[in-house]
Amino acid sequence: MNETERHWKRTFSLDLLRAIPMGISETVASTFAMFVAVALLDVGSLSKSAIIGGPALGMLLSMFSVALVRRIGLSANVAAAIGWTGAALGYGCIALSPQHDQLFVVCIVFATLSHTVVLPLQAQIYRQHYSDRVRGRLFSTVGMIRSAAAAGFGFFAGAWLLRQGADYAPLFWVFCAANLLQAAFTLGMDRVYLRKSQKLSLLSAFAHLKEDKVFRKLISSWMVLGFGNLLCMALFVEYITNPEYGFGYGAENVSLITTTVPMSIFIVSIVIWGAIYDKMEFYRLRVLVNVFFFAGLLVYFLVPSFLGLCIGMALHGVGKSGGTVLWSLWTTRFAPADRVSEYMSVHTFFTGVRGMIAAFLAFSMARSLGPGTVAIIGASCILIASLMLLPELKANWKKA
Repeated sequence: MNETERHWKRTFSLDLLRAIPMGISETVASTFAMFVAVALLDVGSLSKSAIIGGPALGMLLSMFSVALVRRIGLSANVAAAIGWTGAALGYGCIALSPQHDQLFVVCIVFATLSHTVVLPLQAQIYRQHYSDRVRGRLFSTVGMIRSAAAAGFGFFAGAWLLRQGADYAPLFWVFCAANLLQAAFTLGMDRVYLRKSQKLSLLSAFAHLKEDKVFRKLISSWMVLGFGNLLCMALFVEYITNPEYGFGYGAENVSLITTTVPMSIFIVSIVIWGAIYDKMEFYRLRVLVNVFFFAGLLVYFLVPSFLGLCIGMALHGVGKSGGTVLWSLWTTRFAPADRVSEYMSVHTFFTGVRGMIAAFLAFSMARSLGPGTVAIIGASCILIASLMLLPELKANWKKA
């Protein structure tokens, strides 16, 4: 076994193990943070927006975390482990002091921020350890395990929470442990170091937008797409939990619809998307994924029945699985090998910007316009983002 093969096999083995606690952690943002906030603590709109905005704020700050890691010279592994340990501390504080609504909001924001602020570092690990030939398949296999863990945990934790009533503290001890495990498995991977910088320049990665026309175009399209998608995703749990919108579901149904259904579909489809990613022209794949997002949002919010909710989330789950592959790996295809984390930090920064805007607009827009109108606005953004890529689609079609 040569050195390159040893690297990717070790990384892949540890990534498979890490997938289970990562899947468990994902249910915080997708379901349980908002369910506890709305159904058990009855927090206000500003607090709900802050909870939704926590992961987005982490992505926004990720650009600066990458610059800091480059300057200090930490490995991507150690820096990522620090972020996940911070998330574990946040969840531990919630578990120690349950039924305290203000503390809950502050700790959830801190924990989800800490979890996402290190995301660009993962792209550099994948770029260095996985070859272009198999990167999509390896990533999607890990994604399948992660989504299976999320689906299973979401279902059983939702049923458990229904029996427990207002006692959610044990749930957050589980999230605390899951993040510590993520940190441990990441530290076990072979160390990956970023391109060292001699001075701290927090905004230097923005230069790639000016220099790279393709990167600039993709970031612009992704900004429109992501805003529409995140605007609606912020309302997924609120829409079926808040009785004002006609459902008022409890923990079991909420976790089933918003976690188990989409993650079950995610499990089946992500491996297919991973194989397609390694072979299909990028722009065509991007638009194909957008079709599922577009359809999923419209069905979820405009077909007001339990079946409509499940079908909508299933379609969105197909889109999310493809979108996860694209979101996580596209910079490994377009960026120079030693600058993947920098490109990714710009990408996550703008993901954070749109996520913050969407989080604070979604609830006020839903109250004034209704969730259905918000869904139409979101779907329109996805359509516009797809149309922005038509010149590239046509150019690549002619080459083929």
